[in-house]
Amino acid sequence: MPKFISPDPGAGYGGCVFQVPGCDLRMYEASTWVSTVIKGGSQKEALRQGFQKLFRYIQGKNEKEAKIEMTAPVTCLVQPGNAEYKISFFLPFKHQNSPLEPIDPDVFLEQRKGMANMHVHFLCSRSFGGFASMEKFSKEAQALAETLQKEGQSFHPDFYYTASYNSPFTLFNRHNEVWYFKKEEGEGGKPNESQRVDI
Repeated sequence: MPKFISPDPGAGYGGCVFQVPGCDLRMYEASTWVSTVIKGGSQKEALRQGFQKLFRYIQGKNEKEAKIEMTAPVTCLVQPGNAEYKISFFLPFKHQNSPLEPIDPDVFLEQRKGMANMHVHFLCSRSFGGFASMEKFSKEAQALAETLQKEGQSFHPDFYYTASYNSPFTLFNRHNEVWYFKKEEGEGGKPNESQRVDI
């Protein structure tokens, strides 16, 4: 999974930047993911199709026909009202700096850098257990948004990520999350080209 890093104490942070019941604000290093975008249909079907495409990539459908270790989480970018979903696998650390190029033209590499000229990004996370349906993810995202609004935390409300950490064969102690990206100081309603969150 992406490496969680403690913020610089000199910047006035320590450990988790912000924590209340049902919400963590985390700081992450930039990281490389392999992704695909599925358009049309339901989120559940998009996840199924996207997972298959990405699984073929780690099973050898890449420039070196090499098998790559499966990692967690599997994320899905959700933009409410838009039937277009980006499904992503986090790449193992040994492939972070030199990822293998996909062969499938629908699969691509991306680096999530956060704000322009920064090597970290901040995200607001809510965790929950059990087998997560798309309806459950949506409900948890709504609960996270309400918590952030209540706590006066600025975030990008027009998209969120779902994050799944377990295989379908794990029956107990399952871990799921929903993420909103935090707005940085000075940002407007949406990220712009000079100051934006890579999604």
